[in-house]
Amino acid sequence: MSKPGAELEEVFSSVQGEGMLIGLRQVFIRFRGCNLTCDYCDTPAGTPAEPCRIEQTPGRRDFVPADNPVSLDRVAALVEGWQRGWPGVHDSISITGGEPLLRHDILMQWLPVLREHLPVYLETNGVMHAALGLVINHVDIIGMDIKIPSTSGCTDLWDDHRQFLEIANTRRAFIKIVVGEETEDWEITRAGEIIAGVNRDIPLILQPVTRAGDTLGIKPVKALELQELACRYLTEVRIIPQTHRFMGQL
Repeated sequence: MSKPGAELEEVFSSVQGEGMLIGLRQVFIRFRGCNLTCDYCDTPAGTPAEPCRIEQTPGRRDFVPADNPVSLDRVAALVEGWQRGWPGVHDSISITGGEPLLRHDILMQWLPVLREHLPVYLETNGVMHAALGLVINHVDIIGMDIKIPSTSGCTDLWDDHRQFLEIANTRRAFIKIVVGEETEDWEITRAGEIIAGVNRDIPLILQPVTRAGDTLGIKPVKALELQELACRYLTEVRIIPQTHRFMGQL
């Protein structure tokens, strides 16, 4: 039986611009659709009628349109070809969105095939814990968000994040929190307590929110104070902005 196609926004090769894998080259497979509407989101919201953009040569931005849904055969053949033509360049495959776990049914069939070529890195908003449990055996690395109210506009996700983290902790995982000048101490305290309650050695990245014009929405002293607060609970806390915004690679 053929595997189902997926509604994708784009498939391309670039360096990872945020998180613990920053600077490493990845194959990005961007799924459409999200279950949250974060205030700072910079991901285009495609519609089913729009084609997917697929890069032909890794990193060269020579995109061609592809009808949605895109087949696994096409994506796997692209990754395999890039691995042959550019051996050793790519560290992993970034499964991103949107929120890719919305299509956990497709991921359960796609990930074992893609994982034959490269490790799988899942970028997720960190709330769909039941879906994560279904695909966790096919994932190598998890980059999970904790959405705090001050920057995301999302509220009451704390318990979902905790349940998600308990599953993610069975893999190599790290957490990202987007912070701004408006971020309050209690938000970092609560996040730190949740993370430490699962595993205080899970790395936490405080990511300054990027405003219009690619300016950081937090003063350096404020960012340092939030880092100091998080370090009361966690072993490793880093401050890393979105570097791809400054490299012109969205």
